[in-house]
Amino acid sequence: MLLTLLATAALATQYQNPVLFADYSDPDVIRVDRDYYLVASSFHFSPGLPVLKSRDLVHWKIIGHVLPTLPFAPEYNMVAPFTLTDATVRPVGPGLRYAGGVWAPAIRYHDGLFYAYWPTPQEGIFMATARHAQGPWSEPVAIIPGPGLEDPCPFWDDDGQAYLIHSRVGAGPLILHRLSADGTKVLDEGRTIVDDPRNLPVLEGPKLYKRNGWYYIFAPIGGVEKGTQAVLRARDIQGPYESRVVLAQGNTAVRGPHQGGYVETPTGQGWFVHFNSTGAFGRVVYLEPVHWEDDWPVIGDHGQPVMSHSIPAGGSGRPQDSDEFDSPTLGLQWEWNHNPDNHLWSLSARPGFLRLTASPADNLVTARNTLTQILQGPQMQATTRIDISHMVDGQRAGLAMFGVQPSWIGVVRKEGRASVTFASAGIESPGPTLEVPTLELRVEVTPDQSARFFYSVDHGHTFQPLGEPASLRFSWWKGARPALFTYGSKGWIDIDWFRVKTSR
Repeated sequence: MLLTLLATAALATQYQNPVLFADYSDPDVIRVDRDYYLVASSFHFSPGLPVLKSRDLVHWKIIGHVLPTLPFAPEYNMVAPFTLTDATVRPVGPGLRYAGGVWAPAIRYHDGLFYAYWPTPQEGIFMATARHAQGPWSEPVAIIPGPGLEDPCPFWDDDGQAYLIHSRVGAGPLILHRLSADGTKVLDEGRTIVDDPRNLPVLEGPKLYKRNGWYYIFAPIGGVEKGTQAVLRARDIQGPYESRVVLAQGNTAVRGPHQGGYVETPTGQGWFVHFNSTGAFGRVVYLEPVHWEDDWPVIGDHGQPVMSHSIPAGGSGRPQDSDEFDSPTLGLQWEWNHNPDNHLWSLSARPGFLRLTASPADNLVTARNTLTQILQGPQMQATTRIDISHMVDGQRAGLAMFGVQPSWIGVVRKEGRASVTFASAGIESPGPTLEVPTLELRVEVTPDQSARFFYSVDHGHTFQPLGEPASLRFSWWKGARPALFTYGSKGWIDIDWFRVKTSR
């Protein structure tokens, strides 16, 4: 018994990577007092730019979003017309902006304020501030308007001078600007301080720090799928910089460990939070210990990822997922596929339910008000109960795994009859006609990155499979996501609850 208790206690002090088996891509992290804050790219999803909080860098909770909506262009409102291709959405005039929106952000704390910086590839580099990380955040300010820029990070030097470093879309040179003291505008056109495509290919995602008199740029190289993490250092912020690779796959199964943020505990212990691309699960978050040798960081296990390590400090919690829809506001885990039409959803029309009203669309990808959340890996089951008694002919509704060529299980109503239906990559396969006003829908995602769909017409006592397993995809720079939807003729559904079980 004593040996079992000791073994359990030892396990409790260890964490397993990834610490977030979920698509919090392009993470950045800071510490303020004893609390840690993480931000991640959210692309076209709204609200945008999630903020998470932790006491130990391992257990995280969502506390808010920097952007209640995406105000940058009409395309984020899903205004037709538009055209679709297999892998991308190409807007024609006002339309869609999948893969746009919030790319790799940075978060900093300076002089009593939280600062968030982010790019949108078509519209520019933006920033916002808040007294509290959960918000409210200020309206976004465009500090460098225009397309083609990415991955900004601010830095306040010891003498009070502020700077902004960023790259270009497609990855390229690192550009440094002087920044106003309040962080709201650049003071010059910028200077290229690093441009070395031979030794630093696909250089992007820079994060700027200062330690022991050295300026450091943490920046990934080599691309999303199989890249590595480089660190550059110089005695002058303008350079010249020397560099070395500090994190690579090594003999692990982690193919592309890179892009993230460095942070220190109150006692000065170093940690690096980064992502690794995992296909349909998206870019999941790893935590690596860091120590310093000769003023260079040594990350992980001598430069390769650790699979487990002692936890920095005590903490608990995990990102939110299940929702009973009994609150006056949506849970922080939810994001719409673009800015929603707020006239077409409600938590008050039928208290205890989420009402979704359909609007015209040709398919799920072009439908507005699809409600999504991040997939939790490596295994996840999501079940929902929906009331379909107010659906009308031409309407579709259900539970999806959302992305390019989405798969779903749901209800199609036509000619006065409602049929449970499975769909994958645009091909619908009708199942039995329904004789009940409510049913439960379920999706099970397995480590092989496929989804299996089920339905129940007896209040969840038995579930019947429908359709073949559907392969999930990484699309529009994001992992596949469970989603609730309805589109077509303007009826509605009432969703009683959404419940998640995970393997972690």
